[in-house]
Amino acid sequence: MSLKLLLLLNFALATYLTGVIWTVQLVHYPSFAQAARDTFPTFHQQHSSRISWVVMAPMVVELGLAGWLAWQGRALGQGVWWALGLVVLIWPATFFISVPFHNRLAQGYDYVAIDGLVRTNWVRTLAWTARMGVLGSLLWKMLNFAS
Repeated sequence: MSLKLLLLLNFALATYLTGVIWTVQLVHYPSFAQAARDTFPTFHQQHSSRISWVVMAPMVVELGLAGWLAWQGRALGQGVWWALGLVVLIWPATFFISVPFHNRLAQGYDYVAIDGLVRTNWVRTLAWTARMGVLGSLLWKMLNFAS
């Protein structure tokens, strides 16, 4: 795969996941507090199963492509390593912070867990946004748009 295509694929996935995480951060997670308490476990289970289809495969592909870009794109400079580092930050934030909050919410409505989920999700939201910016900058330079 050409370096240009590899960078473009990384940027496309980062852009997609950035859009998803901003939607989750500003719309989905805050709406958890408004869900009916008596049906919350079903609501949360449906959210979790549906959002998994939207994020899991792209996250796995992103991790692989980020590693590949860091290896193959060393000539692009430190940005490829920053882009990889941000993915490496996102994964533990997902599985060691967000997933435990979701596990608590699977048991039922818990405002403290909802608030914690909203607050701590900013780590992933900002990391994906930064990753998109880093990759966008690298892509801009590669396509010779920069002066």
